Amino acid sequence: MLVRDGDRCVWCGRAFTGLVQPTTDHLVPRVKGGPSWIENEVAACRRCNGQRGHTAPLDWLHECERRGWSPNRAALSAALQALHAAIDARGGQRRAARYLDAQRRRWGPP
Repeated sequence: MLVRDGDRCVWCGRAFTGLVQPTTDHLVPRVKGGPSWIENEVAACRRCNGQRGHTAPLDWLHECERRGWSPNRAALSAALQALHAAIDARGGQRRAARYLDAQRRRWGPP
């Protein structure tokens, strides 16, 4: 995940250091039917992961920008696309697929 997302939080842009540890944040939250697949996970700092909670990815992205942080839009967009492709390939995940499709429509073209 860190190889794919880099050594910074995808939401706020803080570098992962001894004090800022990476956590696994699910794009489609588990309570919304999100699978525990690598395609549904991004590297986030503990602060962003905890404060985001079950907030939709696009809503949290806008909140991060409102706070003056530097979210990695490219990594987040790529993760949404990869999750969509994984769900198409593996099947199932109806609840997550509906949630993801709504997020992708709001996100706009890749």
